[in-house]
Amino acid sequence: MNGAPEQDQFKSYFNYFTEVEEHFQRARGTGLFLLSPLDWALIETWKDSGVPLEAVLRGIDITFEKWRAKRNRRQLVNSVAYCAQAVAEEAAARSGALSPPQSRRQAAAPFSLDELRAYLARNAEALRAAGREEIAASLDRLAVDVEAHYQDLEELERRLSALEDKLIASERAAQTEEELWAARRELDAQLRPYRGKMTADQIAMLEKQYLDRRLLERAGLPRLSLFYLR
Repeated sequence: MNGAPEQDQFKSYFNYFTEVEEHFQRARGTGLFLLSPLDWALIETWKDSGVPLEAVLRGIDITFEKWRAKRNRRQLVNSVAYCAQAVAEEAAARSGALSPPQSRRQAAAPFSLDELRAYLARNAEALRAAGREEIAASLDRLAVDVEAHYQDLEELERRLSALEDKLIASERAAQTEEELWAARRELDAQLRPYRGKMTADQIAMLEKQYLDRRLLERAGLPRLSLFYLR
């Protein structure tokens, strides 16, 4: 597949979070509605699991269609998590919907070279200010050869994901038992209403994403993935 449709697909691949957020807000009819940390973690779980963006958007639509068909609407759809079951069903029905990585790599990037360079520099500066010199230096090295990395964004994404995993592991090792307990208690409280809509594997992935996201946010550290360049 060549041309504009492929470029649109590649752009959506990197704008996954924004696409889901805006679609959920439109479906709910409240443009100012803010997603929760649990919502963002769930979206990241879908993205990392390879759930096609189209399946997520359709799952959201189906959830709201069913909700509007109910006579009793006392329970509002206040979280993306309400859509988890519909999204899972749509993903299963579209199991071959993702395009091969090579196709995405050949399309135009959804951000400019200067934006990528600024993103790497900004994250390196934030990490250096927080005392994470080793990972900041790794970002500096990527920035030196940014033109080459811009030609293969999937490889760059793998490198950035590896650095982020290393950063999370370091933060996790420094986390106290009390801090971990508080994070899990917060997670359990937010997840409780939606557990029946997800499989055990989905819940396990969501828990990891939520705790990782919360860990970096509490430490004031940036996410390094290109999915956050938006």
